[in-house]
Amino acid sequence: MMKKIYMIFLLLFLTSCTGKNREQVVVFNAGEYMDMDLIKQFEKDTGIEVIYQTFQSDEEMFVKLTQSANNYDVVVPMDYMVEKLLKYDMLAPIDFSNVPNAKYIMDQYKNLPFDPEGKYTVPYFTSSFGIVYNKDMVDKPIDSWADLWDPKYKGKIIMYDLPRLSMSVALQKLGYSINTTDMKEINQATEELIKQKPLVYAYLTDEARDVIIQGDAAMTVMYSGDALLMSKENPNLKYVIPKEGGNRQVDSLAIPKKAQNKKNAEIFINYFTDPKISAANAEWMEGFTSPLKGVREMLPDYIKNSNEAYPDEKTLPKIEMFKDLEDYMEVYNNAWVKVLASY
Repeated sequence: MMKKIYMIFLLLFLTSCTGKNREQVVVFNAGEYMDMDLIKQFEKDTGIEVIYQTFQSDEEMFVKLTQSANNYDVVVPMDYMVEKLLKYDMLAPIDFSNVPNAKYIMDQYKNLPFDPEGKYTVPYFTSSFGIVYNKDMVDKPIDSWADLWDPKYKGKIIMYDLPRLSMSVALQKLGYSINTTDMKEINQATEELIKQKPLVYAYLTDEARDVIIQGDAAMTVMYSGDALLMSKENPNLKYVIPKEGGNRQVDSLAIPKKAQNKKNAEIFINYFTDPKISAANAEWMEGFTSPLKGVREMLPDYIKNSNEAYPDEKTLPKIEMFKDLEDYMEVYNNAWVKVLASY
């Protein structure tokens, strides 16, 4: 009996040691934003175990990174969140000698405003934000943010349940910047959203995709990457960046300053910056734009020729990227609370 107990403790001890010594990388990403089959392939190719965790919003990610117990090695923040993380000195510079695939980054995605020296990030995917509408449920092509305020579509409009995104819709409708800190403009946008509320079917996030695909609503605001997947499932759906302008999002791979496995993080970033891996990932994502040279050519025709993933840059309306609003983000959040609480 004692021999059996001893063997059990020995096995647990050896298992514990093996777990501690095994190479790991802890990845913190937004929901289903990476092909898990490629994660498994990475583990097979490198021998590094991936601990994959997800967040619902960049704000949630920021809070988790401020907690002393966090042990993330790779994070995938949006443009404005990179700016904020750098202001708080929360990212580590990348050793690009461990990321040789950075040579494939297209010039237009290098040294972006949120990381002007290109020291802390590698672009992962980009996308735009516009309107998806059902051609069979509208009486004319949708081309303006104002169409989301048209009374004839009462009960058929879905808005995004995130303060920054829905506020940006109202701001652009009014001709203002999505990064405004002018209280008069913010208040006007808030009032616009309150006026719109009786027309709104629901305030949703990812769930809006299924509602529109099923034909239960006529239009929604949506990321271009999701829009292509939606139109594949329902050919009556069309994506448009409204004439007043749109938002371009650039998501990046970055390393928190507290990362415990920095070299493994750089190996991971390099792996997902390989054009072949990025192409496989982009095909699985169906619609998000790769910032890497050579990827588009490897994609199926319905992706590489789509207006969602690869729009004609020459014909695009004014496009802005979100900036870190610092203390004004609380103002936007309070404005959104006011909208949701209105009758």
